Amino acid sequence: MAFALLASSTQTARADEGGISVWVPGLYGSLAAVPQQTPGWSVSTIYYHTSVSAAGDVAVARQATIGNIPANVTATANASVNANANIGFLVANYTFETPILGGRASAGFLGAYGSNSTSLAGTLTGVASTPFGDLPFSRTDSISSSVIGFGDLYPQFSLKWNAGVHNYMAYVTGDVPVGAYNSSRLANIGIGHWAIDAGGGYTYFDPSTGREASAVLGFTYNFINPATQYQNGVDMHLDWGASQFLTKQWQVGLVGYLYQELGCDSGTGDRVGCFRSRVLGAGPQLGYIFPVGDMQGYVNLKAYGEFANEHRPAGWNLWLTFNLQPAAAPPTAPARPRFTK
Repeated sequence: MAFALLASSTQTARADEGGISVWVPGLYGSLAAVPQQTPGWSVSTIYYHTSVSAAGDVAVARQATIGNIPANVTATANASVNANANIGFLVANYTFETPILGGRASAGFLGAYGSNSTSLAGTLTGVASTPFGDLPFSRTDSISSSVIGFGDLYPQFSLKWNAGVHNYMAYVTGDVPVGAYNSSRLANIGIGHWAIDAGGGYTYFDPSTGREASAVLGFTYNFINPATQYQNGVDMHLDWGASQFLTKQWQVGLVGYLYQELGCDSGTGDRVGCFRSRVLGAGPQLGYIFPVGDMQGYVNLKAYGEFANEHRPAGWNLWLTFNLQPAAAPPTAPARPRFTK
């Protein structure tokens, strides 16, 4: 059980402005820091669905990003933004046999393909600055947008160490902006700019009792979006999971996350100020381990409900993951002694 883990990292690609981060909370879960014992490839396919909504400040930010609010206008909105995304991920990682700094090293990438549908409806009110003075205005909008295509590419590297029931991890990943993105479109799959994310994690796992607890803390640095001249501040994210193996195959537990933007948004395209965003989420999980030939399969289902959001949409999301990796080699029997007359 010690290596039956959701070993792959996942990130969905959505527009960064408007309170949506590069990092998707829920990326890591239970057993995140447990090393893969057998060298070789591990592959994960993931279905990710999210349904979120926001009002007021997020609606203004999205309008500004797509160019619907002129630069001379200060506005507020009695409006709502709703988004639904269905993304499929393919994650491939190779675990090396030779230790690096005493730990198991893995390198790989994540690719994404899917759909995103977003709508915005409501009334925008504000003041337009003109040479003749400030002029009040009011406008009612109803905008919808959808896109189907490939997301960005995410290279990733991690080191994991095991010391009995204690497991440790360090990782680094990034965003290569090659996905479907248009700065004037409400819905996107790519994010339009580079980013780098790094952090570390810990897993307590006792195979004799089946108890497990994991936490992964990371930080994201966002480069400026050249299409909008908008730059998100540094983001912090904490993903956690706790579970109990009822048998050697079945796992139940809880998962959760905290996302908090630490730095203010900036850039000449920033029309909303600091816009420091936050959201929390929690929910149940269920896992099952089974053999697939000489490989090991792992299915995990987890769902999150979000709350305590600020300057960011909130709602719910679901992750369905199938992971395939080399099975651990059986213990080697001790050599039988040879006797001579």
